[in-house]
Amino acid sequence: MKTGIYDQLMRAGATRRQLLKGAASVAAVAAASTGPLGMLTRQASADAALRAQILQIPGVGKGSPTDADWQKVGELCLGATKANVAEGEFAGVELTFMGLNNQNLHNFLFRGFLKPWEAYTGAKINWIDLAQADYNARLQQSIATGTVDFDIIEMGAPFEGDTASKGLLDEMPDWVATQIEADDLVGYLKPPVGTWDGKSYRITIDGDCHTFAYRKDYFGDGSISGMAEVPKFWDDVNAASIAVKGKTDPLTGLPAYGFLDPLKGWGGFGFYFLEDRASAYAKHPDDKAWLFDPDTMKPRVNNPAFVQAIQDVMDLIAAGAYPPDQINADPGTTAFQQFLAGTGAALTWWGDVGSNARTSDTSVVGDVVGFSINPGAKKVYNSKTSAWEEKENFAPNMAYIGWGVYVTSRVSSDEKKRKAAWSAAAHLGGKDLSLWTAAYPSGFQPYRQSHFNYDEWEAAGYDRAFIEDYLGSNADSYNHPNAAIEPRIPGIFQYYSVAEDELAKGFAGQYKSAQETADAIAAAWEKITDQIGRESQIKLYKASLGM
Repeated sequence: MKTGIYDQLMRAGATRRQLLKGAASVAAVAAASTGPLGMLTRQASADAALRAQILQIPGVGKGSPTDADWQKVGELCLGATKANVAEGEFAGVELTFMGLNNQNLHNFLFRGFLKPWEAYTGAKINWIDLAQADYNARLQQSIATGTVDFDIIEMGAPFEGDTASKGLLDEMPDWVATQIEADDLVGYLKPPVGTWDGKSYRITIDGDCHTFAYRKDYFGDGSISGMAEVPKFWDDVNAASIAVKGKTDPLTGLPAYGFLDPLKGWGGFGFYFLEDRASAYAKHPDDKAWLFDPDTMKPRVNNPAFVQAIQDVMDLIAAGAYPPDQINADPGTTAFQQFLAGTGAALTWWGDVGSNARTSDTSVVGDVVGFSINPGAKKVYNSKTSAWEEKENFAPNMAYIGWGVYVTSRVSSDEKKRKAAWSAAAHLGGKDLSLWTAAYPSGFQPYRQSHFNYDEWEAAGYDRAFIEDYLGSNADSYNHPNAAIEPRIPGIFQYYSVAEDELAKGFAGQYKSAQETADAIAAAWEKITDQIGRESQIKLYKASLGM
């Protein structure tokens, strides 16, 4: 199944590669032709050689990449910039870039990638570094006060409603789309994602869907979970979590734990992890909507599906199945301090867990980790009939629709500065550089059709079974017919942030039940909708769902 999806993904980008059947063929064809075919094959050969070269920096299994590695990759991938920008063309230009500093990734890598770009173009970049939990508040403050103090921003598609709708972004020039080969994106990241009112604003640098990462040594005959197979459904995930309580982790010898839910908020981003459970119960295959009613914007977050998801978490809290102090564990903790470090049997997370498992110095689970799409449910709630349907349902969560790089309208009136900003952004979103960020710890996961060439990953040092499992889980999620797509509407992170606040109260026992917790979230969401404007939200919500 996964190989089939890979083949489907690759068809659109296979034309150039089909001309190449190995180095000998390239040489033979190039020698036989001095026309366009020969030029094409020579370029394809050069592209393949560059991609192979950067994937050996530093090499899978050779430790975590360093700043020197990021700079080297950035230097090797400057070819597209040099084709569009003269050396020293941006001398005297200063740009301000706002982005994340999570786990010393994101902006830290961007600095390294862009140092060669700065040296070549003459521009200088100043940095605004934000923790993930601070990101939404900082951006919303800038929007509300009209004090946008950055020229380039790392931002997710959900914020397009808050920024593009207010005229805060600069429209992408055509030459940028050509330079980054935008048609290489996987289907769900193509327009309307990255656009607003028919105009393009986004250079995609990430895919962002949540997948299920699990420890193979916790499951199978004779395993500590008592389960012969890896759980496919959420109730089985809970059962496994309770079954391993009090047992010993087979890898570390420390106490064993099951599924790792993050119980602490993360600036709105933590709500995605409740969505992972809820989407299986709430995203009916015959209904595009699952967060709000599309005709009224009435929240669905307190319907029986979401209440079931909240109850699942509360059941594990009551059973004492989580590690100590899990109430203070945010998603960064569950992925990097717990799961990759050997605590816990499974979690849902973005693709970082896959690349970090094999290429980070802090990971101990690389040889025992497996991947699949998110667990499903054995029943699904039909919001149109207000009734449960007893049938299996899977709905992978396309959480955040990926990070992108955007240029703000601060530069729109200064053509030299505008070109410099877009050139910097295009360098970060380049096709070859993106392969490196997908394969190594970066904060990003595969998001282009060309990222699903298993042979390239295997040549880099990943073993075939691992990469088919990891890339397959991403491809299966992106292409799932019932994927839960996030709405790009104004205020989406206001909704998520208040939901986190109310969930924290519920998990701490301040509400009497899962239903009371869900009702508190719904009441807060209604206030946000009224503040923003219900009729406009209905219109934009429907548009985001393609209705």
